Amino acid sequence: MFLVYRVCMTEDSLPWVSLVVHKTRLQITQDPSLVYEYLPGTGLKSFIQASLELLFGKYSPAIVENRAGGVHTVGESGAFQLGAQFLRMWRRDAQTVCIISYQKESHGLIFQDLGFKVREYCIWDPEHRRMDSNMFLDVVEQMPSGCTLVIGNPVDCRLTRPQWAKLMSTMKSKQIFPFFDIPCQGLSTGDLEEDAGVLQYFVSWGFEFFCSQSLSKNFGIYDEGVGVLVAVALSNKQLLCVLSQLMSYAQALWLSPPARGSRIITTILCNPVLQEEWKLSLKEIVENMMLIKEKVKEKLRLLGTPGSWDHITEQTGTHGYLGLNYQQVQYLIRKKHIYVHKNSRINFTCINAGNVDYITQSICEAVLATKQAEK
Repeated sequence: MFLVYRVCMTEDSLPWVSLVVHKTRLQITQDPSLVYEYLPGTGLKSFIQASLELLFGKYSPAIVENRAGGVHTVGESGAFQLGAQFLRMWRRDAQTVCIISYQKESHGLIFQDLGFKVREYCIWDPEHRRMDSNMFLDVVEQMPSGCTLVIGNPVDCRLTRPQWAKLMSTMKSKQIFPFFDIPCQGLSTGDLEEDAGVLQYFVSWGFEFFCSQSLSKNFGIYDEGVGVLVAVALSNKQLLCVLSQLMSYAQALWLSPPARGSRIITTILCNPVLQEEWKLSLKEIVENMMLIKEKVKEKLRLLGTPGSWDHITEQTGTHGYLGLNYQQVQYLIRKKHIYVHKNSRINFTCINAGNVDYITQSICEAVLATKQAEK
């Protein structure tokens, strides 16, 4: 039983795809007026604009003042590749990249390959089974001045607004450049604005930054690899200079981004009826996911599993930690053939009515077995 799929799964153990995507995909493929020409270097203009408004809101100062722009990339890895290329050339005196996230990220490999010195920090505290926001703040205090800080899915960092203010003040004083990762907007809390709200703080504080925006998971078009490298500058003039350089790097990397995924997303985001249908599908999957977590926690309690399991429902998003140690994880893998990461992180959408009893019973056995072995 495999619980580490990267994609959202349905109750039938199939990859989740929003129903509105199916309709839109069919509509596009049957459009006889469609022209299969290379896209512009930065991608479809309407796609970029719709993506920016989704991320910041239509009336964000960054958009109103024309200080935010983007380049269509091949997924989130393409966005990081493109951003890293730019930073290597234009921030040569700052070759240290610090990555803070609640999980191990693959972005570090991209920066390492381009010659950056990479420091990675995971803010999940396995002992107390929670995100350690104080660790986040302490780590930033110790970072070298002028470095690049990659923040993985900010909504999962669980910082309060005063803590974000303290963080931004430190980053300002140390001239740290932010590089955000928004991998699945809307799938963490079900609220699109809340999932990306941190970016508005940084805009209001006058930061310039990069953001990797992935649109594959929240639309369910995983095979399309649709991403955007978003750039926020201090002025429109600076933004145009940045986009010009990014477009040159993008043409060298992939010449023209894939079109079908961006056409599907643009059609949905630019149609109020389709967009509302898509938003409802996001809320539905998040509500189902919360019910799954509640069910797992309650079943573990009824089975008399030692310890507290509140951390399961306190985590947001499709993926989270079970809070098991290495020996307990190995028990699940070897004895029960339930495959999870060695840090016990799983995709909760892989759990459904057909397997929840077996999984919770196995977790209970793993905890009890290791407790007995410790005596």
